[in-house]
Amino acid sequence: MKNKTNFKTSDLQKMDRQNAVHLINSLGGFKSVALVGTSDVQGNTNLSIFSSFFHIGANPPLIGMIFRPSPPERDTMRNIMNTGFYTINHINEQIYKQAHQTSARYNREISEFDATGLSAEYKNNFAAPFVKESNIQLGIQFKEKIEIAINDTSMFIGEIVEIFIREDCLSEDGFVNLEKANTLTCSGLDSYHKTIQLDRLSYAKPDKEITSLLKS
Repeated sequence: MKNKTNFKTSDLQKMDRQNAVHLINSLGGFKSVALVGTSDVQGNTNLSIFSSFFHIGANPPLIGMIFRPSPPERDTMRNIMNTGFYTINHINEQIYKQAHQTSARYNREISEFDATGLSAEYKNNFAAPFVKESNIQLGIQFKEKIEIAINDTSMFIGEIVEIFIREDCLSEDGFVNLEKANTLTCSGLDSYHKTIQLDRLSYAKPDKEITSLLKS
């Protein structure tokens, strides 16, 4: 077994700031990464990559995301607060470089859709733009903002009110096959990954043996 490197808080404080940021951001393991689409009240579009999503509940279907401190001004946050709607769009292998580019700080009047060549798609009269190139798209209605005082971040909670999934990615039991959808994951701030499914397991009960749900 290989030796493990040990870090204490004092060691992190002595490290190069960017190296410490990379280290801490990688420790949480693989994360969901997606594009958040919004528009302002005049209809101007904005697109931004986020890797801070998390499931909150299924009934109602709630999803959370974290915003870092402002300033700088967060166009995505402002648009959500002003309109009450946004989209979450899975990133696939064909668009991950364009998705990453949306993290650049463009001037407010420049749409990241236009800057990166991604396509804004409006459908079902939903107020925010979807990413046409995404295989899984969620329409979200803003529900609650919670301020986190310890590091001046904000948690946004939204309800999933629209779902678009490529048909061949949806199983009969409702399970979404993310690999068929070519959904990517990420680690740290800039590392993108494909996945390989290991198994699907039966519901765990104290008196029942776990079995595989995958068909041979």
